[in-house]
Amino acid sequence: MTVELLKEKAGSLNADTVYPRRWRSRWYAIIGLALLLVAVIAVTSAIGSTHIAVSTIFQMLIGKLPFFAITPDWSSTLETIVFQIRLPRVLLAGLVGAALAVAGTTYQGLFRNPLADPYLIGVAQGAALGAVIGFQFPASSQVAAIPLLAFTGALLAVAIVYAIARVGKILPMTTLILAGIALGAFLASITSYLLISAGDKLHGIIAWLLGTFSLTSWSQVITVLPYITVGTVVIWLYARTLNVMQLGEEQAQQLGINVERVKLILLGAATLITAAAVSFCGIIGFVGIIVPHAMRLIWGPDHRFLLPLATFAGASFLILADTVARTVLAPTEIPVGVITAFLGAPFFLYLLRQKKRAIF
Repeated sequence: MTVELLKEKAGSLNADTVYPRRWRSRWYAIIGLALLLVAVIAVTSAIGSTHIAVSTIFQMLIGKLPFFAITPDWSSTLETIVFQIRLPRVLLAGLVGAALAVAGTTYQGLFRNPLADPYLIGVAQGAALGAVIGFQFPASSQVAAIPLLAFTGALLAVAIVYAIARVGKILPMTTLILAGIALGAFLASITSYLLISAGDKLHGIIAWLLGTFSLTSWSQVITVLPYITVGTVVIWLYARTLNVMQLGEEQAQQLGINVERVKLILLGAATLITAAAVSFCGIIGFVGIIVPHAMRLIWGPDHRFLLPLATFAGASFLILADTVARTVLAPTEIPVGVITAFLGAPFFLYLLRQKKRAIF
């Protein structure tokens, strides 16, 4: 196959004829999902044990912007509830949802496997082991130790998998997956042993492993924001390259792409944002598989549009899931990972049924 033919084939991935005509205006879809995310943040910030009108939420948010002077007609207590309790939690859920959706899209594109998710190469198991070790610290130190150790454990696990799988300057994807599965099983066995000996700390550990935003603060939002932002932007910049790599590594190499360098950068960025996401809230499943699949089935596989669509959709999805988790059985809180699976699986099956002829 000549280079000219490969270029023509790569360009055809982005041709409008591949996708249904009604989805040609994907930029409108991106803008629509971004506006939807803003609306979701405002509406979910109004939901809780203390009812606050959505219009009041918008006035509070606008009043914080420069050059906007709004005379408050709400109490300081309501402002404290919104800005110190609800808004940090909503924003962290949005950041985590966006990170998991983008990482899932990246892994699926790199591995050319629709079942790939952000935890494929040991991130979840490394984070879980680090968090469980953090729970062994005195209660006064756990708030700082758990996220730090979870983040460190996730990055170390992936570094070990990468070192095992790398052959010279080549990183075979199949070997990487197998190494991730093997190391993940080993780390999971250690975690299981620590769970058995956890005693009265078991409930807190299980709650973290299933995912929770119950102790969110602005410091956590500020901590994860740069990691997720930088990692997501880097991945977005490689959207066109991901399109070309769908042709296969050999063909991409012939088109002038340094495949090994691209794999290293994208794996590093996706792992970084995943590790940052799970460090404070625990392991939340389904987002990294469901959201990329849904966006791909509706709008097609062009990563130039798929990645931003997944970013905004993932953020909205997890914010809504967390809102259900904290309100449906209030004052009892359901782990958000349970909600993501409960909401995500039927929705995905519906989309799969409706779009069963779509091509990955």
